[in-house]
Amino acid sequence: MNGERDHVVGRRRVLGVGLATLSVVLVLSALPAAAQPTARQSPSAPVSRQQTPAEARTSAFLESIRQDPVRSRAFFSHLPKGGDLHNHLSGAVPTEYLIELAAEDGLCVDRKTMTAVEPPCGSGTRPAADARNDRVFHDELVRSWSMQDFPPDQSGHDHFFDAFGKFGEVTWRHRGKLLAKVADGVVAQNQFYLETMVSPASDDAKRLADQVGWDDDLNRLHGKLLADGKLDRLVDEARKEADDADAEFRAASHCGTSRPAPGCRLTVRWISQVSRGSTPARVFTQMELGMRLAERDPRFVAVNLVQPEDGDSALRNYSTQMRMLDYLHGTYPRAHITLHAGELWPGLAKPEDLTFHINQAVNVAHAERIGHGVDLVHENNWQQLARTMAARQVAVEVPFSSNAQILGVKGADHPFTTYRAYGVPVVLATDDPGVSRIDITHEYQYAATTYNLGYVDLKDLARASLQYAFLPGRSLWQGNPTRDGYHPVTECRGQHPGSAPPRGACLRLLEASPKAAVEWRQEAAFAAFERSFH
Repeated sequence: MNGERDHVVGRRRVLGVGLATLSVVLVLSALPAAAQPTARQSPSAPVSRQQTPAEARTSAFLESIRQDPVRSRAFFSHLPKGGDLHNHLSGAVPTEYLIELAAEDGLCVDRKTMTAVEPPCGSGTRPAADARNDRVFHDELVRSWSMQDFPPDQSGHDHFFDAFGKFGEVTWRHRGKLLAKVADGVVAQNQFYLETMVSPASDDAKRLADQVGWDDDLNRLHGKLLADGKLDRLVDEARKEADDADAEFRAASHCGTSRPAPGCRLTVRWISQVSRGSTPARVFTQMELGMRLAERDPRFVAVNLVQPEDGDSALRNYSTQMRMLDYLHGTYPRAHITLHAGELWPGLAKPEDLTFHINQAVNVAHAERIGHGVDLVHENNWQQLARTMAARQVAVEVPFSSNAQILGVKGADHPFTTYRAYGVPVVLATDDPGVSRIDITHEYQYAATTYNLGYVDLKDLARASLQYAFLPGRSLWQGNPTRDGYHPVTECRGQHPGSAPPRGACLRLLEASPKAAVEWRQEAAFAAFERSFH
């Protein structure tokens, strides 16, 4: 069976594109050490940067409509918003589409638990297809499989994670169809790139791990997995799954026909997720499979740990899992690592468990990005950790809605402004927008409203979501843009996306670099967006 089931059961708990002068575009600078804020202080204002005339007009328009919810929503909807780097495919799909897929597959629903199960529909179940004509049943499924109507004053932790097990029987069957639905939504949000998480060859990975067993000597365990081509057969299976998903996606989206769906033009990459609540042998096997895939198949770029970070097994084995990634990073140095780390808050775990997770992810496991990172100020010597992340350009993936729904952390309690004040790259993300009942437009609007961000702040957040993506190739931007500003590389300096086609050395860069090519598309989109406010 497909790897989606392993993850979902385990995770319990109109405007076009162009630009006028790239050369003056800068980004927020890190505060000097002497000015670094304390945990509860508002950080000092970021260093301001010069705006182009087009940016100034766009900024003025944003300020004029901030208090108008309808016009504000339209502004943020049309705003180019880069890519989504923290996205679980099974949790990203609209719940209504999951219900329709369940009906198409003839699945049943356990009436007591509201869990999708295989047919035939016996006692205590009813056909999922009944939801097509029974609105009460349909709405009950939506509330059970998502955060719809969940009381905002209650902890949504268990309800959020429980949802994945309830619709898991639906999602593992249709990776390609799920991607088609999600990709169309991403393009509609004026984004250009998606990294989404799945569990490759999940069932056979578990079987192989159980067959090989655990060995605390990781080099010896690595050798056992490779012996007789066992791991390579698993890689081949995962690539076959991806081939099948690609075919299903192209068919569902009509790619290559005269009427392709919008999602056909989206650049997509897979991240292999690892179930951190599993046995050490299973965790290591999934990690190695994901990293081997990332070095052998360009569709896969990274690994990530999923499931609740506050789970008993996840807490107990956290340091061991970081040690595993340290070892595998040496074995597969070209595979990227991004980790859910610091998705904790006082009350979910013991105080001592909040003191080291992000630190070990960065300094032991070689994480290039951190997902959530909410407990930053509870880490030992968190200021030094933030400086380290800034120096290494370790980005933080921030999904505001899921942080609020799962952890109850929002507003001034969230370390968003602290990360930015220290010069740590920040990217906005959705996490599980289907479950959360939100989209990336909501996340940008929330950020702007809650933290009083201006247009240039939002523009640089969108740029960061492509700068810190795991796409291969050189960036359109030189150096460390979070620290020094978004200055184009020499080859493209003085050229204007959206106003004229790239030429010369810049054209050659875009042809050779998937990352730079997507970034150029976004700059063209910004130019068209800003022209609409002339």
